[in-house]
Amino acid sequence: MLNRLHTFDSLADKSYLYLWLGQVGTGLCQWMDLIARGWLVYFITHSPLHLGLVTAARGAPMLLFGLIAGVVADRSSRRLQLTLSALIDAGMSLILATLVVTHRVEIWHIYVTAFLAGTAQAFQTPARMALVHDLVGKEKLLNAVALLSAAFNASRGVGPALAGILITYFGVGGSYYMQFMAGIATAIWTLQIRVPQKAGVPLPEQSHSPASYYQSTMEGLRYVFSHRLIFPLMILGLAPMVLAMPFTSLFPIFAVDVLKVGAAGQGLLLSCLGIGAMGGALTVASMRGGPMGKLMLISAAIFGISLMLFSHSQWMWFSMTMAFVAGVANTSYTSQNQTIIQMMAPDHMRGRVLSIYMTNRAFTPLGTALAGLLAHAFGGPNAVLIMGLDTLVLVLLIGILVPGIAALGSTD
Repeated sequence: MLNRLHTFDSLADKSYLYLWLGQVGTGLCQWMDLIARGWLVYFITHSPLHLGLVTAARGAPMLLFGLIAGVVADRSSRRLQLTLSALIDAGMSLILATLVVTHRVEIWHIYVTAFLAGTAQAFQTPARMALVHDLVGKEKLLNAVALLSAAFNASRGVGPALAGILITYFGVGGSYYMQFMAGIATAIWTLQIRVPQKAGVPLPEQSHSPASYYQSTMEGLRYVFSHRLIFPLMILGLAPMVLAMPFTSLFPIFAVDVLKVGAAGQGLLLSCLGIGAMGGALTVASMRGGPMGKLMLISAAIFGISLMLFSHSQWMWFSMTMAFVAGVANTSYTSQNQTIIQMMAPDHMRGRVLSIYMTNRAFTPLGTALAGLLAHAFGGPNAVLIMGLDTLVLVLLIGILVPGIAALGSTD
């Protein structure tokens, strides 16, 4: 049976393996930074306001530069863009680590390095995602995208714990020095990627176009908004991540007031969500063809339903089960959604299309704020019920109004 599984097929390609390792390194840096930077800010200022503002400074570049990063990915070497971004990110970690261990760090240092590290991440994301198609082609694209998702979720589980251990024994500076080394390793792995000639050579209109970056950005936006399938797919990829996935920010309400399981119970809920996400990614990575569009819609609907069932659960075992199902469904539909978009986007437009897709990360803080407002107005359980219902209604509407999506992949 094992010899018929295709879960790790893409890793047999050495260049994709280096790209995947780079995703692991980048993910570790991102999640370690979340813990270390927050700890450092609060240690220096004891201010919840600074905590929120620094997080905003880290995330703002994705919104400010994400679309431009997509244009760069379409007009230049994606491997070079990814390498330079990793080096800049590593440099920010080195600078901050040195400032910490020499006791010279000030709050403005944290803001500046947060913004520059966020800028590097904004340029990394579309380049990495567009490179996936360049390296593996359409045949293994679903497998490759799902494995990158698995790497991201694995780093989400390991990174915060690793940062906590390093801070405990070596201080915040030790955590940032580790991030610097991970960033350098990512750059080295990326430099070893060999992009196939047909994918690595820019198209004539890319390399010699007189169009400004603004015009190129608008071209990408017009393409997405006018495409009868990519536009609804983009909505399906963006809306639930903003309107539903931030339900995790309300977990303390469920742990304390609903389930009465305390901090340990909250940790278990998050762990079930993460384990489910990893399981969903590996399940999708094992798929070979099939009606991808229909399965994507079913997975997205299950995600909404699992939130609705979670919202009014009074039993910890059932809440853990629904958190697990939500993780599986969310990763399944997002991996398939991104794969379909990559397959449909033309080579010279892929970076821009994916940069628009990845703006969901920039809007996540907005979704978190919306979740908080809903919980304040209607209570935590009803807020999550509304978030799940919104997702289910959206999926049903797209499935009914755009029947072509359900048919995607059925004849592949």
